[in-house]
Amino acid sequence: MNATNYFKTRLPADPRRETLWKALNDYYFSGIIQPSACVLELGAGYGHFINNVRARRRIAVDIWEGLPSYLEPEIEWRVGSVEDLSFLADSSVDFVFASNLFEHVTQAVFSSVLRQLKTKLAPGGMLTILQPNYLFAYREYFDDYTHVTVYSHISLCDFLAANGFEVMNCQPRFMPLTVKSRLRVSPWLIRAYLHSPIKPLGKQMLIRARVSPTGAAMATHSQIENR
Repeated sequence: MNATNYFKTRLPADPRRETLWKALNDYYFSGIIQPSACVLELGAGYGHFINNVRARRRIAVDIWEGLPSYLEPEIEWRVGSVEDLSFLADSSVDFVFASNLFEHVTQAVFSSVLRQLKTKLAPGGMLTILQPNYLFAYREYFDDYTHVTVYSHISLCDFLAANGFEVMNCQPRFMPLTVKSRLRVSPWLIRAYLHSPIKPLGKQMLIRARVSPTGAAMATHSQIENR
C-alpha cells in the first residue's frame, strides 16, 4: 500500500476528527490514562489521539512519512511498520492504543505485534483497540480497499485471548463508524453518546486487554457489554 496516496484519497485531513479525538480524550481516555504513563499509539496517522493525550511520555508510530509534521514537538515518533517495536525498551509502555489499524494487516502481523507488546508493556499495562465491528459495519467494511481481515467483537476478543491477552472490557458499539456523515460532530454530542446506554449507528468496537498472567486466556461473556 502507498501510504501517501491512501491519506490523499481515502483519508484526507478533516477538522472534524480533531474535534472527535479531543472530546474522546476529555470524556473517556483521560479517565483511564494516568498523567504519569508512557503512551504508545500504533498507526497514529494525523496524530489526533496522541496529540490530545495528557501523559508523561507519548510515542507515535505509523508507516506514513507525513506523520511527524502533524505531531506536537514533544511527541516521540517513528516512521515504520508497527510490526517492528524493537526500538522500545522492555516494560516501558503503560498504555498502547490502536485505532482502525488491525483490519489493515494480516493475522500474522497482528500476532507479531501482540507478541512484542507482551514484553514492551509494563506490569499492569493496557492495550486498547478501537476499530470497525464487522457484525454491524459489514455493508461498509470493504469500501476501504486496504481492509484485509475481518473482526467482530467476538472474534477479536477470541484472537486476543488466543495470543495471550486477557480481555478486560469489550464494547461492541462504542462509536459510530465515521465522521463522514450528516451527524454533527460536537463535543457535547460526543459526551452524550459516550454516556448513553443506547448506541444508534454504533459500528466501532472498543476492546481493552492486558497481558494474561497465564499465557492464553479465555474471553468470557461477562467482559462483553452487549449493546
